[in-house]
Amino acid sequence: MTKKILILGDGSWGSALAQVATRAGHDVSVWSRRNRIARHMSEADAVIVAIPAQSVRLVLGEVTVPAEAAIIIAAKGIEQGTALFMHQVARARAPFNPALILSGPSFAADVLAGKPTAVTLGGATLALANQWAEALSLPHFRIYGSDDVLGVAIGGAMKNVLAIACGISDGRKLGDSARAALITRSFAELSRFGRALGARPETLMGLSGLGDLLLTCTSPQSRNYSAGYLIGSGVDPRAAIAEIKGTVEGALTAEVAVEAARQHGIDMPIIAAVHAILDQGSDPETEINRLLRRPLKSEL
Repeated sequence: MTKKILILGDGSWGSALAQVATRAGHDVSVWSRRNRIARHMSEADAVIVAIPAQSVRLVLGEVTVPAEAAIIIAAKGIEQGTALFMHQVARARAPFNPALILSGPSFAADVLAGKPTAVTLGGATLALANQWAEALSLPHFRIYGSDDVLGVAIGGAMKNVLAIACGISDGRKLGDSARAALITRSFAELSRFGRALGARPETLMGLSGLGDLLLTCTSPQSRNYSAGYLIGSGVDPRAAIAEIKGTVEGALTAEVAVEAARQHGIDMPIIAAVHAILDQGSDPETEINRLLRRPLKSEL
């Protein structure tokens, strides 16, 4: 059945999702800072939010979401100041609308080019998630439903910070073995964080957790990896982030992630090292040595 879909954001990801929704047979309109008047503003069946994470609250305050319309968040991060995940921000702004999270290993360029991609859509119920997964899926863009919306949100947010660490490692020319170890230990941190907050282990093992982590930690298409690579190569962190076109979400998530880990008593040394480099004036060599000097213990 044809739905009326409003896309918030006309960047690369918003454009990719607008193409997906159009090819899936829906009536699509796009809102942006440059085009604040869009069709479906008052009658959309779903609003897809494809803007930087730290702008979600502001934009959802500017745009009146139609009653009962599904809010599908395609932003990955944790809100600064509140430590809320994006679906929680959406609920705060529109408490009577169902909020879902779309996340997984996906680059906008691949989706626009029609290359095979698989992601997860998390919602409050499996029926809700599957309803919209079916409505928006294409042969080359497969969406799997999940009712672990928090787990989907955690994977998408935390992998951005961890990708910066992997970029730093590669920028320092530490080698493939180091990168493999770093990704593995990064997943251990993501899993500990998710477990403490109530996410399901199988969600974190899936597309929105391990899948997205593997992609973001290994590809120059990732803004977070690319920023980390520049930092590892000797570029000042602020200059490196400024050089990247688009938002480096991990740089905005690192500090709030460290604080959330502290509040829940979670050991997250890799994310803490990224925070120290980005926000506390430390340098890659110091933080790498600190990680390597940590006491030996059993792996699991």
